[in-house]
Amino acid sequence: MPRFVRHVFVCENRRPPGHPKGCCAEKGAEAVRAAFKDELARRGLAGTIRANSAGCLDACEQGVSVVVYPEQVWYGGVTVADVAEIVEEHLVNGRPVGRLRRFVTGSA
Repeated sequence: MPRFVRHVFVCENRRPPGHPKGCCAEKGAEAVRAAFKDELARRGLAGTIRANSAGCLDACEQGVSVVVYPEQVWYGGVTVADVAEIVEEHLVNGRPVGRLRRFVTGSA
């Protein structure tokens, strides 16, 4: 049995200043990943759900990009203020947060 039931990948890609796609790092990605880690630990979920930094997810123009596996649910424009809602609604209750979803590719 896998140790983690879900993985949350937060894009922390850096592009040169002025790049037309921008980059998630400039939009607060490190703080978003830290907020996921803190929220998961606070709720006692860090042993079953892991938040990782990711290299380029090729969606930096969407803001801070986050993808949750195994469902393949993509979020864009994620801020620190959104993290508790994603954890509660999606990671705990299994309901992806519609207002932040991008690139609907998974079964969830």
